[in-house]
Amino acid sequence: MAAVVGTTVAMSGAAAVLAGEGGAAAVREPLAAAARSALAGPILQTIDLAPGSAPTGRVASRAGSVTGARAVAPRTTGRFSLIGATWDDPRRALGAAVEIRTRRAADGAWTPWQRLESDGASPAEPGTGEARAARGSTDPLWVGESDGVQARVAAGPGRAGPLPDGLRVDLINPTNPTDSTDPTDPAPRIAPAAHALPVPAGLARGAAVTLPPRPAPSVVSRAGWGANEAIVTGSPEYSSDVQVVFVHHTAGTNSYRCADSASIVRAIEAYHVKSNHWNDIGYNFLVDKCGTLFEGRRGGITRPVLGAHTLGFNTRSSAIAVLGNYSGRAVPARVKRVIAQVAAYKIGAYGSAPVGRVAMLSSGSDRYAKGSTAMLNRISGHRDTGKTECPGNTLYAQLGSIRSLAGAGPGGLAMTKVNGAAKVGGTYYTRGTLRPFWQVGTPTTMLHRFDVLVDDVLTASATRTGREQLLTLSPGRHTVQIRAVALNGRTAVTTATVLVDQDLPEFTSGPGLSLRTGSLNGIVPVRLRWNVTDVGGLGSLALTTPAPVRLEPTATAWAGSVRVGADTTYGLRATDLAGNARSVAVRTTAHLAAETVAEQTGTWRELPGTAYLGATAVRSTAADSSLTWSFTGRSAALAVSRTTVSGRVRVLVDGQPAGIVDLRSPETLHRRAVWTRSWATSARHTVRIEVEGTAGRPGVIVDGLAYLR
Repeated sequence: MAAVVGTTVAMSGAAAVLAGEGGAAAVREPLAAAARSALAGPILQTIDLAPGSAPTGRVASRAGSVTGARAVAPRTTGRFSLIGATWDDPRRALGAAVEIRTRRAADGAWTPWQRLESDGASPAEPGTGEARAARGSTDPLWVGESDGVQARVAAGPGRAGPLPDGLRVDLINPTNPTDSTDPTDPAPRIAPAAHALPVPAGLARGAAVTLPPRPAPSVVSRAGWGANEAIVTGSPEYSSDVQVVFVHHTAGTNSYRCADSASIVRAIEAYHVKSNHWNDIGYNFLVDKCGTLFEGRRGGITRPVLGAHTLGFNTRSSAIAVLGNYSGRAVPARVKRVIAQVAAYKIGAYGSAPVGRVAMLSSGSDRYAKGSTAMLNRISGHRDTGKTECPGNTLYAQLGSIRSLAGAGPGGLAMTKVNGAAKVGGTYYTRGTLRPFWQVGTPTTMLHRFDVLVDDVLTASATRTGREQLLTLSPGRHTVQIRAVALNGRTAVTTATVLVDQDLPEFTSGPGLSLRTGSLNGIVPVRLRWNVTDVGGLGSLALTTPAPVRLEPTATAWAGSVRVGADTTYGLRATDLAGNARSVAVRTTAHLAAETVAEQTGTWRELPGTAYLGATAVRSTAADSSLTWSFTGRSAALAVSRTTVSGRVRVLVDGQPAGIVDLRSPETLHRRAVWTRSWATSARHTVRIEVEGTAGRPGVIVDGLAYLR
């Protein structure tokens, strides 16, 4: 520590002013009982440090050491939680260090000595009434609820000279915002901004589509943190836009509880207004170490409010201050995300991305003269424009990753499913109404909205929390796009091809039933045939009756069986890829005409036995012997028994030759359908068989005629 300055220290109000002893500044304690009875004292208490005195004492060769310093007596005060030093001329540097220690109200313990950090000249915008009324000041220091203070002034290493006029220590009590507006509202949140980024040029927009407003960051409003609107002077002033967001830290303690953050913000407001003589709190936003964002200067977070935060560059900029000191400690990831969100929101509102650099005209700072141009990052630190350590070395080193967060486009956008549509290959098939779902890897807080485009026409727009959209499309092929729009204006797109098919599948033939060859043992074998097509392609095909059977979409026939005399319906249902379905059916009854009812010619012998249908069959070895059945039906099959010595028969249908059937078999087979004939409709027909008299095996056994009506 440098040499202790000999000054006079006085407590404002009823406090006695006592001279310092032995070159040390001290505030002596008045009546302790009276002071402690005022538990919630005024917003501002001041301790005057007599002006004009030069810091004295020897400066040691090692910076920071002091010889000849004397301890000072403590002073009891009204309750306060934040402390800083101020002086008359805002353009004047302090030229020394004010050191304080405070007494905790809870247990009476005294803190170690702490130095109040000074950033030099007031950051109020030059030329404004606020700048003319401002006082010079150190950064305020949050000390928690306290009721006592000691203060001393030390010259910096190698420095000596008069202290600035009007130097004083200011004590701020944020716990009694008696004049705050709407004190019953515990934590109001700011509504989203009522404006949106424009639709990109060249993109058609549906007439009924309303874009969601750009969502503002979730922020504790001024009423929420208990802003004292009664102390705010003047109306808000505005810039034309926001081109840069400046990042600050308050240079206070990092050991505060996040439950006290609102009190800290109230204290900073009071310090900026009552001590610095600014119109309002200087920052546009503040964020605590837990990531809670607070509205700063009055005027609306959606507007380019002129603040008092970055000397020479308050216009066309916004500022966010992190509560605490980040010279040697990094801000948590959640705080980085909040800073990035605020930057993307404020800068993106005017069509600029929060990355890259921009030329800014200085109105005068200790680094850039008035009228000079500074090339600044869109997200800059306070030190980029002024001779200050703010926002601390560690936080300043994190600005690159914060810029990356703020400037990133939507990542991981993908369509996860489409209800009401079937995906085959790379195409979704639908009847017209569908609901696409999507996902995105970017945090929702960094998003603005999701646009849904059909054939490059903006058809719908969902809020940033939306992940689905109902669509109704006209028949035909379409391109559906989900377009994620980030808060910074960057976009990402995922695309799907959709075919809307409202035409039902068409059965071009059938279904038709016919008899087939095979066993007649208790059943009659049948075959169902059909042909079905669809413009968009078939998705499924099924037999619905008499029993459900799943078929391949490419199938054109199915083999089954029916019982004799049973009235049976066969139903088919074809469904295309879009979900359109058509059902068809055919109804039939199987009959069995015994050989005994046939008209006989030639020689036939009856064969009794359970192996035969109806327990009888007939056999003939005489050539040209015949059997003729007359019936009404659409399909017929000849029933026979086959043996190793069976001969052949000629078949005539409606008097016309219909082929020769060889009944020989390697093994004996009874009740067999060996020949079939079918017609398009049911009609009257005759089937006649004639024994050929085959050499060496002239005999044939006939068991009847099966037919479908």
